[in-house]
Amino acid sequence: MNGAELLAQCLEAEGIEYIFGVPGEENADFMIALEKSSKIRFILTRHEQGAAFMAEVYGRLTGNPAGALGTLGPGSTNLITGVANSNMDRAPMLVLTGQGSTNRLHKESHQIMNVVDMFEPVTKWATSILDPDTIPEIVRKAVRLARTEKPGAVHIELPEDIAAEDTSRRPMSPRRFRRPVIDDKLAGQAFELLKSAKRPVIIAGNGCIRRRASKQLRRFCEKTGIGVISTFMAKGCVDMDADYCLYTVGLGAKDRVNLAIDEADLVIALGFDMVEYHPNLWNQHNDNRILHIDFLPAEIDEHYNPKLELVGDLAHTLWMMNERLDAEGVPEYDLASQREIRAAMAGDFAEHRDDRTTGLIRPQKALWDARAVMGPEDILLSDVGAHKMWVARHYHCHEPNTCLIPNGFCSMGFALPGAIAASIVHPERRILALCGDAGFMMNVQEMETAARLGSNIVAFVWADNAYGLIEWKQDTHFGHHTDLNFGNPDWLLLAKAFGWHGHYIDAAEDLQPALDGALAEKGPSLVVIPIDYRENPLLTRKLGEITCPI
Repeated sequence: MNGAELLAQCLEAEGIEYIFGVPGEENADFMIALEKSSKIRFILTRHEQGAAFMAEVYGRLTGNPAGALGTLGPGSTNLITGVANSNMDRAPMLVLTGQGSTNRLHKESHQIMNVVDMFEPVTKWATSILDPDTIPEIVRKAVRLARTEKPGAVHIELPEDIAAEDTSRRPMSPRRFRRPVIDDKLAGQAFELLKSAKRPVIIAGNGCIRRRASKQLRRFCEKTGIGVISTFMAKGCVDMDADYCLYTVGLGAKDRVNLAIDEADLVIALGFDMVEYHPNLWNQHNDNRILHIDFLPAEIDEHYNPKLELVGDLAHTLWMMNERLDAEGVPEYDLASQREIRAAMAGDFAEHRDDRTTGLIRPQKALWDARAVMGPEDILLSDVGAHKMWVARHYHCHEPNTCLIPNGFCSMGFALPGAIAASIVHPERRILALCGDAGFMMNVQEMETAARLGSNIVAFVWADNAYGLIEWKQDTHFGHHTDLNFGNPDWLLLAKAFGWHGHYIDAAEDLQPALDGALAEKGPSLVVIPIDYRENPLLTRKLGEITCPI
């Protein structure tokens, strides 16, 4: 076989199911080889960035990598934003790019650039195949690295002459390994910290949405009652209805849940990535006693200096803590104020549930209605913008991976292509892509992909005709904002042009039935509302007044 055929067979052996992308001349051999595969489905997208976001969401939902494919030059540069997003969101991904023949890489040549060097800063590993006989080892290493904690993106480049070159090699059989676990002595030291605390609190990060970790975390909290504050990407690690769920932290301003951190005498950081919520925002004076439990050692940072680090499989570490609780009993804690904080937050969420406004709809009402029509296993994907702040604070989950927010690299344009991938992974679930008008238009071309695939998704667009988050931040810091306004298309005509259902709702009381109806429609639907971002400075003012314990 040739190198391209061997690459396709190696990907099959690794269990790769989907590759999303836009092919070009330099990966034509690989596309022909892929066409013969009965195990891998290629999804043609309308832009490489959309392909990368689709692959990211597939990886976040399954734990296994999908491929994001582009050709050399502009195809590769179009991929890079979505690849960086995946890598910083800890989602496994294989980035597959074509390249010109190796005999012209050393000189000025049409569309030639050093793609591997470009991808190195935004991947766990980037390499070029220079000998077809090395393909089995490269693919085996790439998939292992992509899946290994913490997961991320890996880049493989295949020059066109290597793709066409013959080889007698065969795919390697995948070998899985068990992650390292902590020793019993460290577990004992951690349990002593738990026993010495009176007001512990948990900050749960991205690592806690792994199924096994979430299961053990819930067991731990059912036994101890210790409150869990999740980062944006850890939503659903504990059930929103559980008494110990203290909702989400991560806004730049102080929120009610920060009061639980302020009064805690032990902060248990589980699967915590400071890329989401920097410790200088919650440990400014370096006086919090921190227990770090994660797959990897703690990042070195002035404001994050743990008393003890438990480095190993997160689920197993929590299991060891649960075994000790069963054997030695549960310490007595004073968690009354955590329950008061939870009640105060819940009151905020319900404040505008019965709005009957017309013309503009408040974010709080929009998210209350979205939560009402989405089941426990249904999936909301948030784009990036002012709406993301509201989703983070007001939309909460019953299960892991049912609210996907890009919060590492934070790229706009994520939600629409991501929703298409979510509908592929879970066609039986309701899928809601919540976007600002700016972010939605950044990958609007994928409306055609959704229509072509018959994706059962709803794009829920909050329209304010501006870059609302930048406006919010400029107003907060400078008292005014620069010119951030833009025009939008006729939303209903846009939906019709792409073969979507379309709905424009400007009465708050009509929103919930409209969302429910759109989610029941066959094929993709667009629901657009005029959003009342006059609430943004009101939220800033409210958070600024949260300065003392309840």
